[in-house]
Amino acid sequence: MGCVDKIGASSASVIRDSSVSVVLCTLIVALGPIQFGFTGGFSSPTQDSIIHDLNLSLSESLMIAAIPNIIGWLAISFANDSSFLYMGRLLEGFGVGVISYTVPVYIAEIAPQNMRGGLGSVNQLSVTIGIMLAYIFGMFLPWRMLSIAGTLPCIILIPGLFFIPESPRWLAKMGMMEDFEASLQVLRGFDTDITVEVNEIKRSVQSGTRRTTIRFTDLKQRRYSVPLMIGIGLLVLQQLSGINGILFYANNMFKAAGVTNSQAATCGLGAIQVIATGVTTWLLDRAGRRLLLIISSAGMTISLLIVAVAFYLKDAVSHDSKFNFILSVLSLVGLVAYVISFSLGIGAIPWIIMSEILPVNIKSLAGSVATLANWLTSWVITMTANLLLSWSSGGTFTIYTVVSAFTLVFVIFWVPETKGRTLEEIQWSFR
Repeated sequence: MGCVDKIGASSASVIRDSSVSVVLCTLIVALGPIQFGFTGGFSSPTQDSIIHDLNLSLSESLMIAAIPNIIGWLAISFANDSSFLYMGRLLEGFGVGVISYTVPVYIAEIAPQNMRGGLGSVNQLSVTIGIMLAYIFGMFLPWRMLSIAGTLPCIILIPGLFFIPESPRWLAKMGMMEDFEASLQVLRGFDTDITVEVNEIKRSVQSGTRRTTIRFTDLKQRRYSVPLMIGIGLLVLQQLSGINGILFYANNMFKAAGVTNSQAATCGLGAIQVIATGVTTWLLDRAGRRLLLIISSAGMTISLLIVAVAFYLKDAVSHDSKFNFILSVLSLVGLVAYVISFSLGIGAIPWIIMSEILPVNIKSLAGSVATLANWLTSWVITMTANLLLSWSSGGTFTIYTVVSAFTLVFVIFWVPETKGRTLEEIQWSFR
């Protein structure tokens, strides 16, 4: 970690070496989101088998799939009834809740400003890889074996954490100044002058810790209220667009659309999501966060509208098999376009922006609140997705369309561009 050739290193090689150090740290912590994504994707290929083998009702299956997860795979694997599944999902949910917040914050705090967007999106890229792996393995492995496979990312992650440095900004906030500078030097390269960055971080930490206790009345100040509103708003709207309902129940949705091999289609959807998120990783530090969010939410609105119209028409002309086939293809294209659009912005960027805009003295509390809001919304969407689809497929996608349209308006009027600015500059701008 941070192995830099000190003798005769050119400035270019220093940049490369420091970049490698940050990238390695990012890749290690990214094992957590892979576990996160595998957990999310686990429901789609396994729900029919689980319901059949354990004689579960629809409501029991919904509850199990709704609770996010990370460390209860063995409890799930050895389940004899629904109580083991509840326990496993609850344990996993605690771990995923921690990972979903700490990983993007850690990456944002260690990354240089010119790499922060791309590295930050590795978090969501890892989630999509985890989902895709769950889909693919779900085609070949029984659900008990699949849950054992879900333990692998964490088994690799735990020893990897011993080889990465602590976040410099966290160390500075804790008053551990020697460790703070040492950690930053490792991340930037031993021959890099970190004086300017050290002074910026110290100034930001000193400003943020003059008052050690934040009262609720303080949150009304613009420096706190605006980033809180933006961070929580984006994370809630991300889930209200229906993404987890669609991904968790992708198999059922493809069946409803008339696709014969729904599991293969679901795997293809997972692969498309990985590719689209990879493109976002490349674009983030070039195009900027705000532009990608606008393109993403606009694309989601249009594609969800196409799916809604296709399902409405399919219900209206159920007697015409040829026309139904065309509508099935149209709804499938709309779903794929929706996942691509989501992956281009709304999937990754809200977590990045949240980790960038929250002031250091409220980051833990505010970040926890934002993450809780995200997961509660995810729980609601996952709980209601199948029930809404049973009520009306067209109506379900109409609701998601309206939310995506509102997301577009929210981004245009409220979300600032954070590309190319240090965390300290971003947080000072809200003052």
